[in-house]
Amino acid sequence: MRFPLIATFLLGLAALPIAADETTTPTETEPYGEVITVVSSRIIPAPERIPGGISVLDRQLLESARVLTTSEALRKAPGVTVRDEEGFGLRPNIGFRGTNPTRSSKILLLEDGLPVTYAPYGDNATYYHPPVERFESIEILKGSGQIAYGPVTVGGVVNYLTPAPPSTPSLTLALTTGTHDYRNAHLSLGGTWGRTGAIIDIMRKEGSGTRENTFSELSDINAKIVHSLTDAQSLTLRANYYIEDSMVTYSGLRQAEYEANPRQNPFKNDAFYGDRYGASIAHRIRVSEGLDVTTSVYGAFFKRHWWRQSSNSGQRPNDASDPSCGGMANLNTTCGNEGRLREYETWGVEPRATWTTTMLGRPSEVQIGLRAHVESQERIQMNGDTPDARTGRIVENNARDNMAFAAFVQDRVTFGRLSITPGVRIERIAYERLNRLANGGAGAGGDTTVTQLVPGVGLAWNAGDTTIFGGIHRGFAPPRTEDIVSNAGGVVELDPELSWNSEIGIRSAPRAGISAEATLFRVDYENQIVPASVAGGIGATLTNGGETTHEGIEVGGRIDSAALLGTPHNAYATIAYTNLWTATFAGARMSGIPGSTNVSVTGNRLPYAPKQTITAGLGYLLPRGIEMLVEAVHMSAQFADDLNTVAPTADGQRGLIAAQTVWNATLNVDVAPLRSTFFVAVKNALDELYIVDRTRGVLPGMPRTVQVGMKFKY
Repeated sequence: MRFPLIATFLLGLAALPIAADETTTPTETEPYGEVITVVSSRIIPAPERIPGGISVLDRQLLESARVLTTSEALRKAPGVTVRDEEGFGLRPNIGFRGTNPTRSSKILLLEDGLPVTYAPYGDNATYYHPPVERFESIEILKGSGQIAYGPVTVGGVVNYLTPAPPSTPSLTLALTTGTHDYRNAHLSLGGTWGRTGAIIDIMRKEGSGTRENTFSELSDINAKIVHSLTDAQSLTLRANYYIEDSMVTYSGLRQAEYEANPRQNPFKNDAFYGDRYGASIAHRIRVSEGLDVTTSVYGAFFKRHWWRQSSNSGQRPNDASDPSCGGMANLNTTCGNEGRLREYETWGVEPRATWTTTMLGRPSEVQIGLRAHVESQERIQMNGDTPDARTGRIVENNARDNMAFAAFVQDRVTFGRLSITPGVRIERIAYERLNRLANGGAGAGGDTTVTQLVPGVGLAWNAGDTTIFGGIHRGFAPPRTEDIVSNAGGVVELDPELSWNSEIGIRSAPRAGISAEATLFRVDYENQIVPASVAGGIGATLTNGGETTHEGIEVGGRIDSAALLGTPHNAYATIAYTNLWTATFAGARMSGIPGSTNVSVTGNRLPYAPKQTITAGLGYLLPRGIEMLVEAVHMSAQFADDLNTVAPTADGQRGLIAAQTVWNATLNVDVAPLRSTFFVAVKNALDELYIVDRTRGVLPGMPRTVQVGMKFKY
């Protein structure tokens, strides 16, 4: 694919002039308010119109808790399960309502409404994830409204929002230090001058991970410019750069290694390097009264090099590919390594129109959108001869390309207090794969297409402070390029991942200081695409997993005494609770674990689907600006394989993961004369030792971490 040519075409399309006959004055968007910014990136408008479960994690919530990672932030929303990995949240594993959390592949991740993942159609995995410091707030959408986005509509949508330019020139500087060699410097400055606002955000942090011989360094720069062309038109330009240099391994521990020293890491020569350039431009125009059109063009380049001696705890090291190694005793001398070298390029254009009109004599809001998206993967594996090699013999050389086109229409029709929102999206994806090493270097390639219709309908009945909602929509996740086109160029009969997702719930704010939402949900998978072990690691090949059923309830809420009772002091409580009482193989399914492929797992619980998760916080804010917060994060026991094995296996990849509760505490002190906030944050205050993952062997959770810092605003 010739991406520069395509990019030129997309930019030209986005720049097509549209005449305007109405003028508006842009203002800032209030949380949960109508979208009235010049170019909005929110996906959640007023809650009384949303026919599904929603959560918004705003800046106040994130700063009160001094969240360390995106994983920590997302646990504050009900229905969300996050598996940790290296302790920095750099490659989170996010699942919604029992979906497989590995590499967050069943979740749609957006930043300012545009794709975050480097290959959402061909390899929707989170080997890159922006740091939490970049975000102003986080939106989570789980109902039928997610069909307006895509391609993935199985679990839900996470939309990370970056800050808008401030109305007046300002500067913010945050400095943090702590245990485990943690250092973080974060600078933000910007302002608005005439019709142009600008902001630049620069962050640098480093520190040790959850295990020995691990250390991460990363820098992140994000810039945004908003310019009003006229009172009815504006442009938003955004650019970001991310670079990471980490000493981190891919493999977990064998069970005996974990029992001997749970925080050891034998692979001290493993290293991850990644950098990403991304940019977008969005043009918004009010064409006429009630008609707004926004056209976004986006592009990104991501390079990821991961040199490692082992891919999982059963590979010690390099398996049969390195017979000269002689085992773990020679790990740091004669043992070689594997370099997984990846480059991704992504481009897209997405025009969206919102038209407020009447339908059948009733108020109607119609949304129409299109997307043209192209992505390229260059994948090379080199096998090095030494533990610290950074070059070697090429054993894989693949090119994987995808071109996707999507269109959606969604109409919200209002009948008094009742809003009905039907919609449909269609996705068509073209896959290509070229194995350059096949046939003695002559190569072998193949291609295929997938087309899918994704319908949905939602209802919301609003009675002032209370909304009752419900809906049903088609869940869809396309297969990866490598799973639908084989290395020999053949087409694999792998169906798209399909489900029917339904929910009913209530959202209420009966009086100032009280807000709550409760949702009953059910997910019926017709075909859940799973690794052979469902959790990965044991088998990498994806298969048609058949039917699975997920049922449960999620509850979120907050109480603030200051607003409720009119007191100068504010005692507050928050909760995010999920009870996933059903998460089972529902259809005929045999185990994917080698040696057990004739064993039925029908009725067994899905791996990495804990029955209960709770994040509960108690806080107290004094009028003088002193805030204290104590938080408990609980996750019930979970299985790591489809056989629901309880006793741990020798490789550490199977066995029950015990229930865990982690306590966090934060103290924030505002010093108004200095325009500063000083803070202390303690994560895992009781230094609980617990297992977070067995996918590639045992991974321990984060040890006790203490951080101190200050934030200055001018």
